[in-house]
Amino acid sequence: MLSVSALIRRNVTPGDVLRYGRSSRAPSALLHFAEDKKPVVVWNVTQRCNLHCIHCYASSRDREYPNELTTEEGFALLQDLAAFGVPVVLFSGGEPLLRPDLFTLMRRARELGMRAVLSTNGTRIEASEARELREIGVSYVGVSLDGLGPTHDSIRGASGAFSAALRGIKTCQAEGLKVGLRVTVHRKNAAELPDLMRLMTEERIDRMCVYHLAYAGRGAKISGFDLGADETRSLVNDVFDWVASWPEGDPRELLTVDNHADAPFLYLWMQEHQPGRAEEVAQMLRWNGGNQSGIAIACVDPQGNVHPDQFSWHQDLGNVRERPFSEIWTARDHPLLSFYRDRAVRLQGRCGNCRFLEWCNGNLRVRAESATGDIAGDDPACYLTDEEIAVRA
Repeated sequence: MLSVSALIRRNVTPGDVLRYGRSSRAPSALLHFAEDKKPVVVWNVTQRCNLHCIHCYASSRDREYPNELTTEEGFALLQDLAAFGVPVVLFSGGEPLLRPDLFTLMRRARELGMRAVLSTNGTRIEASEARELREIGVSYVGVSLDGLGPTHDSIRGASGAFSAALRGIKTCQAEGLKVGLRVTVHRKNAAELPDLMRLMTEERIDRMCVYHLAYAGRGAKISGFDLGADETRSLVNDVFDWVASWPEGDPRELLTVDNHADAPFLYLWMQEHQPGRAEEVAQMLRWNGGNQSGIAIACVDPQGNVHPDQFSWHQDLGNVRERPFSEIWTARDHPLLSFYRDRAVRLQGRCGNCRFLEWCNGNLRVRAESATGDIAGDDPACYLTDEEIAVRA
């Protein structure tokens, strides 16, 4: 994740990070810049979903899926994650609210000292659910919106999905929960991003995460609808300009996700628009470190399989029914983990020769693998020019 608003608005500075020793136990706003990176764990607690989204990395459907972790197995997982020092568990799906014991699991995560975050399509949040989320102490509720009414409903495969999601957002707000929009952009909805920005303002929504398309699950099937380099560049530039236009003291947050070329592009934008702060931002981008799959992001799927990130379900590292997550994650002999943690010397082509590799870390490997057949190949979503990435003499 790239904390665009924090960097453009100077809400976080190198001094803030250093004050906490670049520790993963620092406040959540500083987590991206920690040096002792413990993984944020995305736990897909169920694969079942009441919607059928065209870009779903889990290829979820509205049916029962066998062999998902039980409540007791979930407790054991959470106990191990807490002992290992995991700062955040992001409860995802499918649609996590379809799991009957979701609140029991989230409450246990909080009791163990971890932050609990919910990723949801928003359609299942009524007053009682929002109230319980508040009572549990959930840090954040991210609700997916892919456009306004007809566009969102089309992408989500259900009439009325937009109005139900917006109702869920308002219901969370009424309980005082921090809530945000999550939008995955591609050619079917990119034109409506300004409308979602206006919605964020009008509805006083705390946060927006702009996701680039990941070629995983059904997302791989629509890779042909991904934005081209010029389209992506224009969209991200507009996002940066919009955040810069916010009034002084605006508390909202905006992050971009899953295209780590956004980091060097932000630096280039800063050189043009806030040159006096460009090098300060460069330091923060180095600490951020770009893509953290297999390092500071992990995924546990509904059956307990551990993956380098939530998009890499085809890459198994082990299963928590057989070995604790902490043992799986610290294995020194697993070839996939070795690749992810030492990828800088293994990447090829543009990625391997990019002067911003330290800031991007090779972008999203699952997208490169899907497009080229090679996990070490180029990520086609990089929109920087050859001149911009060339190593300077």
